[in-house]
Amino acid sequence: MNLYIYNTLSRKKELFVPLHENKVGMYVCGPTVYGDAHLGHARPAITFDIVFRYLTHLGYKVRYVRNITDVGHLENDADSGEDKIAKKARLDELEPMEVVQFYTNRYHKAMEALNVLPPSIEPHASGHIMEQIEFTEKILAAGFAYESGGSVYFDVEKYNKEHNYGKLSGRNIEDMLETTRELDGQSEKHRSVDFALWKKASPEHIMRWKSPWSDGFPGWHMECSAMGTKYLGEQFDIHGGGMDLMFPHHECEIAQSTAALGKETVKYWMHNNMITIAGQKMGKSLGNFITLDAFFSGDHKLLSKPFSPMTVRFFILQAHYRSTVDFSSTALEASEKGLSRLMEGYTHLQKLSASANSSVETAGLRAKCEEAMCDDLNTPIVISHLFDALRAINLVHDGKETISAPDLTELQSVFHLFIEEILGLKSETEASSGNDAYKKAINLLLNMRLEAKQNKDWATSDKIRNELTALGFEIKDTKDGFEWKI
Repeated sequence: MNLYIYNTLSRKKELFVPLHENKVGMYVCGPTVYGDAHLGHARPAITFDIVFRYLTHLGYKVRYVRNITDVGHLENDADSGEDKIAKKARLDELEPMEVVQFYTNRYHKAMEALNVLPPSIEPHASGHIMEQIEFTEKILAAGFAYESGGSVYFDVEKYNKEHNYGKLSGRNIEDMLETTRELDGQSEKHRSVDFALWKKASPEHIMRWKSPWSDGFPGWHMECSAMGTKYLGEQFDIHGGGMDLMFPHHECEIAQSTAALGKETVKYWMHNNMITIAGQKMGKSLGNFITLDAFFSGDHKLLSKPFSPMTVRFFILQAHYRSTVDFSSTALEASEKGLSRLMEGYTHLQKLSASANSSVETAGLRAKCEEAMCDDLNTPIVISHLFDALRAINLVHDGKETISAPDLTELQSVFHLFIEEILGLKSETEASSGNDAYKKAINLLLNMRLEAKQNKDWATSDKIRNELTALGFEIKDTKDGFEWKI
């Protein structure tokens, strides 16, 4: 199977050919941990979870690195202002690493609820200060940076004369350079487009380390260059993140790595698009974000009800990762119904009995789903193929059609592969319980109800059904017993 992925750098779909035959190195920008994860964090996590899962399915050994930003990310993504984590620590009267640990734990909990697989390595920026200092020294030695007042800045103008700063984002940096004059001592920078590799800490700045230039801290962009090459080598296959990181963050990474190493580090750049509310980007800086905990509890004015982690995951997977997704409670309700239909059909499939022959057409489902995934990981097309197959499953379940043993085995295999292993979807009862105890308890109650019905104890039978229904369970009597779902 040939996998094609969209390379943001070339602006086209390209055949994926890893640098090493059976190994893939993938680096994804993780969160800055100064607040609870929101829907905007969920999209890149789920997008690159799909990439990780599918590459693994194709037989590659994937080293997946997803960083934790816990130092150097200043307010408004700039080179001035207060460190976001230090600011949170000051407001809450905590140590910065208390803030980091608290929100990292909560991020992990949210990712686990969304069934996002953990990365192979999850490095912290604060744990790699020496690597960032060494990387900065290489850039200085190559002549593409300068020291100013104890800080070190990348010289974009000089770099742009030999390379193309702006090639990833498509920005015309030469126009920006022409309209920005020399700053004549009004700033440490030579040009406003120059960016910090190392910043001298102000007296009140509490997160600082010793360096050859000053007591200070690394610039935000430096962490990914240093940690990506430390764990994946000077050249690796995939670098991913949200489209909002394309400029300046990823543009700066390309420049840093090229300046330090004399070559570009990343072969394929992948970016997921944004989640919006009424057409506006969702994010902390805009104050319009909804935390994942709020989705799960329903505690937000824009939410009509609580939504499960699997509904949120399904909502994101219903759109291609490069498409904008506009959030609304109505859209989530539609996703909830769609997911319920899909998982109910999957449950029916697992209980079907084979016949001597098939009267339904099920051939080709695996190939169609693989074709969609190989076409730049087109999860909405995969989902549509699975829904098409539900018609045959439900007809057999209702006794209107038949399916042979080989066809049933193949269909069960395909659904398991794409629903569970690749899309990472779980039944709501499995997702909410984490083990079989929950399911066994409900089945025990419903078996007691069946026994009561057989004994014509209608009062007990109705009481069990009515109380479970009031708790949000949907119960359906069948010729073989019962079915239930939340």
